[in-house]
Amino acid sequence: RDPLEETFMFAHPIRLLVMTAALVATPRLAPPDLGRIAGHVRDPGGAALQNAQVSIIGTALGTVTDRSGAYFIDKVPVGTYLLRAQVIAHTPTAVHGVTVRAGQTTTVDVVLQASPIRSSVAVAQESDALNRVAAKAAPGVMGFAARDDESWRVRREPWNTEEYGHTEENPFFAVSAHPLSTFSVDVDRASYSNVRRFLLDGQAPPKDAVRIEELVNYFPYDYAEPAGDDPVAIHTELAPAPWKPQHQLLRIGLQARRVDLHGLPPSNLVFLLDVSGSMQEPNKLPLVKASLAMLVNTLRATDRVAIVVYAGSAGLVLPSTSGDERPKILAAIEQLEAGGSTAGGAGIKRAYDEAVANFIRGGNNRVILATDGDFNVGLSSDGELVRLIEDRRKTGVFLTVLGFGMGNLKDSKMEQLADHGNGNYAYIDNLLEAKKTLVHELGATLFTVAKDVKIQVEFNPARVRAYRLIGYENRLLAEEDFADDAKDAGEMGAGHSVTALYEIVPVGAQTDVTIRMPDSLRYQSVRAPSRDAGPELGFVKVRYKEPDGDRSRMLTRPVGAEATRAPSTDFRFQAAVAEFGLLLKNSAYRGGASFEDVIAAARASQGADPDGYRTEFVRLAQAAQSLGLARVEAQR
Repeated sequence: RDPLEETFMFAHPIRLLVMTAALVATPRLAPPDLGRIAGHVRDPGGAALQNAQVSIIGTALGTVTDRSGAYFIDKVPVGTYLLRAQVIAHTPTAVHGVTVRAGQTTTVDVVLQASPIRSSVAVAQESDALNRVAAKAAPGVMGFAARDDESWRVRREPWNTEEYGHTEENPFFAVSAHPLSTFSVDVDRASYSNVRRFLLDGQAPPKDAVRIEELVNYFPYDYAEPAGDDPVAIHTELAPAPWKPQHQLLRIGLQARRVDLHGLPPSNLVFLLDVSGSMQEPNKLPLVKASLAMLVNTLRATDRVAIVVYAGSAGLVLPSTSGDERPKILAAIEQLEAGGSTAGGAGIKRAYDEAVANFIRGGNNRVILATDGDFNVGLSSDGELVRLIEDRRKTGVFLTVLGFGMGNLKDSKMEQLADHGNGNYAYIDNLLEAKKTLVHELGATLFTVAKDVKIQVEFNPARVRAYRLIGYENRLLAEEDFADDAKDAGEMGAGHSVTALYEIVPVGAQTDVTIRMPDSLRYQSVRAPSRDAGPELGFVKVRYKEPDGDRSRMLTRPVGAEATRAPSTDFRFQAAVAEFGLLLKNSAYRGGASFEDVIAAARASQGADPDGYRTEFVRLAQAAQSLGLARVEAQR
């Protein structure tokens, strides 16, 4: 059976599972007749469209297409439905009168026309029109009320209170004055899915929502695993910078050891769920339920799950329960309803208390917070919540933050909580993203193999005149922080990769960029570089701790000074994603960047792309291009 099919048997129809269990338990009632819907989604030329979302309007049933454009939706109650398919940069299509018969597979092939991204007003109008049709064409199924499918419905808030932390782009530093660059690793990927949400809504994302390091790190790369006992390996590559060829682009890649999920230690998980009034929208609590159901489907008998919720106050909905009791866990998730104010601080305390009470020594002890970040009762300021998280991380419990929704998303608050809670932050905008985060990348999301991971690069002044770290603006550390084991830094999960890009101004290269230099000193002067440049461009040092350790270990790797003219496929794709970010930020350092170059480079470096993420990126870049850079600039 196809893994996607098995995933959605548990992941999407939460109500269906719960109600079916109830019917089986009641001898007087027979289970309903079920059928299936299957088919392909293609473009007019017959090319397969991977990762297209296919939904049955009026139900919680849906799936995404595989590499061949095929989809399969199982356990569909008999009846007549409205089916909808959509994918980036194509016009959504609805198919009326899809009839499902008992024990049979109904085949529905869908052709999606390519189109530029539509304005948010047009999307909202189209969605409202289809909602009215759906309400008539898709009556309740097995007790479902006819409702919108959260994977495509666009909700327009009467106001927008989203919050993003302000950052200034890293400048070019002169190596003669600043030879060291130090920062904490970042494995968060929230910015990419959030940027995607804006672009699909026909809007340029806010400048501060674009964190280039998170765009680059969204994708898996073919880095070799560690060969020795260390859980992390260092990789480097040097080539000309595509947007300014007289400069060079240095890639530093870290790869955490990949671990067989079946051999992982047992998990003690606490789902901390925001059920306040702000979570009522379909792309919030309903999507939270479907997303966590995917995770529940991966649990083993050795794993345990508890559920804590918070609105006006916090409470325990499900005490710690064995992972093989899926119906019980799913039923507890399904019965949740949204309403009330948001006592996030109280919820965090209650969740950590539950995690500590059921602590598994040597296991994975973690709180998974699902929220839009809108805390407004009790402890609610960023400072108060960060101090609370910093205090609770001493218990050995890690934190994963999952952001949901639009209109009042508190991105900056959730990123801070994850950073200070020894965890990671992901933004879930649809079921495909939930599947990527909680199924495909489960190990990286939930199982930490190295904590407090820091990188320090020393540049050779005889080879490098200046450098600029692309992204990581809110992850910078002081030079002395690198060797300070008391300084918190980022975490890496099983199979995680981290990529950092530096734009380099080589010695002797002509450049028009401004290079930061300190003012002249009275008592000492900057040394002139040695005439013997040597074979090294720089030297990379990485510090990390074991997940339960307090003392760091250090890895090192020299960087050769010779740039390649034939960079790897991954390098070319990473450069394209970084260039995309420079354009979205309207960066002062974008040089000759263009969406045309981004699209061409990404297409030429898609590689195997088994999950279609790079193919989706090409379509996303096309969607951004259709907005026009002039429009992006005008909106800022």
